[in-house]
Amino acid sequence: MDKTIKLACLLAIIIFSSCASRKDFVYLQDMDELQEYPMVQKYEAIIHRDDRLSIIVNSKNPELSLPFNMSGSRSYSVEADGSISNNEVGVLSDEKEKGYLVDINGNIDFPVLGQLHVEGLTRRQLTELIKKRLINEELLKDPMVTVNFLNFKFSVLGEVGHVGTFEVKGDRITLLEALAMAGDLTPRSRLDRIAVIREYGNKRRILFHDIRSKDIFTSPYYYLQQNDIVYVEPTNMKATEQAQRKLSTWSMILSFITTITSLVLLTTK
Repeated sequence: MDKTIKLACLLAIIIFSSCASRKDFVYLQDMDELQEYPMVQKYEAIIHRDDRLSIIVNSKNPELSLPFNMSGSRSYSVEADGSISNNEVGVLSDEKEKGYLVDINGNIDFPVLGQLHVEGLTRRQLTELIKKRLINEELLKDPMVTVNFLNFKFSVLGEVGHVGTFEVKGDRITLLEALAMAGDLTPRSRLDRIAVIREYGNKRRILFHDIRSKDIFTSPYYYLQQNDIVYVEPTNMKATEQAQRKLSTWSMILSFITTITSLVLLTTK
């Protein structure tokens, strides 16, 4: 009887240890089902150096907006009746995709308006800047300006399925989406040490996240910015391997004891 009790206790310890180990790999453990959690911030991507921007200007009279749009190897001329015509000279199919490159000083060269300082602005702020210039300088009365990122990218390093640099369409990507694109975390990942490294001008900042907590949603780095680096710190490999070996040893011992107990019970009947 005593042996049976000891065997039951050993089995319970192993089961509870296994459950505790699996719990360490559960994401967002403190979130309740159907509970509503407010979104406390409005996200807007910031323009940085080396970004490529697509800027399209339209108006009620499309011909008047032509000089303000990047158009490859096109030249414009004013006809006798006052209309604007354009001549294409070997326009490449990918010319428009190159967009406006933000230089090392944070500027772009925009048709007619000249040099614009765009670093640190959001897409909405740059849109308003261009519209205001076009109206104040009496170039267009009713401009409609659209600004988009052409090379929004980020990198994921460390203990993930596959590391690399990823590009996305648009400018909205979350930390969880970035990890999913990188093949998710591995069993050797530290869930409480997921870092986002971000550039601010000539400086960099790092912020660590715990993916087991809902607090990740309120992080100022939850929405990634252009050129962010996500780094997933590995666990102590040696300690993990030792724990796995111990678990394997106890499993073998339990299996052996179970087999012997079964044989004893069968022979004593």
